[in-house]
Amino acid sequence: MAEAKAQATTEAPKPEVPKPDEPTTPIQELWTTAKSHTHPEVWGVTLADPATHIPSQIVLQKYLNANDGDVVKARDQLTKTLDWRAKLQPLELIKKSYNKAKFEGLGYVTKYVSSEEKAAEDDPESREIFTWNIYGGVKSIDETFGNLDEFISWRVALMELAVEELSLATATKPITADYDPYKIFQVHDYKSISFLRQSPSVKAASTETIRVFATAYPELLKEKFFVNVPAIMGFMYGLMKLFVAPKTIKKFHPMSNGGNLAKEFTETKIPGLGDMLPAEYGGKGADLKAQGKEPSIE
Repeated sequence: MAEAKAQATTEAPKPEVPKPDEPTTPIQELWTTAKSHTHPEVWGVTLADPATHIPSQIVLQKYLNANDGDVVKARDQLTKTLDWRAKLQPLELIKKSYNKAKFEGLGYVTKYVSSEEKAAEDDPESREIFTWNIYGGVKSIDETFGNLDEFISWRVALMELAVEELSLATATKPITADYDPYKIFQVHDYKSISFLRQSPSVKAASTETIRVFATAYPELLKEKFFVNVPAIMGFMYGLMKLFVAPKTIKKFHPMSNGGNLAKEFTETKIPGLGDMLPAEYGGKGADLKAQGKEPSIE
């Protein structure tokens, strides 16, 4: 009996089984972080357990992907995003109207789908979303960029309109570190631009926009095209390198002639995507005002 008791005391301890509410994977760790925050939403998705809620899996996996799987960094970025969204309330910014004289015609969102409408609804690979920033359309530097908070609110509203078109809240395809079709093309058009890099209001707006987007919208950029770029705008790349990850910088493409943009989309999963772009950018489609949507203006 004493021998049996001795054996019992020397047996190796059994490994502890994690409780159901304890994080066991990197994405569950992020979910634990999200649960502890007072703000429940990112990009229109009310966060829930990613094990059973695909939209939440997509959002949280993007934060892991943006940080190359580093959970500590991903958790920090997610927390900063939740803090920022709690303060700024981006979904409310979509509902606001912006000053017509300052922002009309400066930003659009377009959506292009395959010929099979049903497929486009169900399959994120059969639709493409573009945001267009027409900085050459700025009428007054002081009016558009003078109030930094107002400019950022308008710019965030434009981005949220584009994210809305990704339909993340109803998505049914999870993503991985290598597969993620929930991304957006961005086009920045500098045609007829008249302001110079020395403008402090432009530099402040550019710096803050880049900083906010690098933190609060990770892994949403597919490719970014800078078209009709004058040589003097080279300072923008210097700013971006301060805030944007090197792997993201690789997605940036400067083009001196915006009319060549459509040629960049000859091989896509949407047949004829290049032709759908506005004629100004080498396509055969209507102009941006006709085919795009922009934040409400008045």
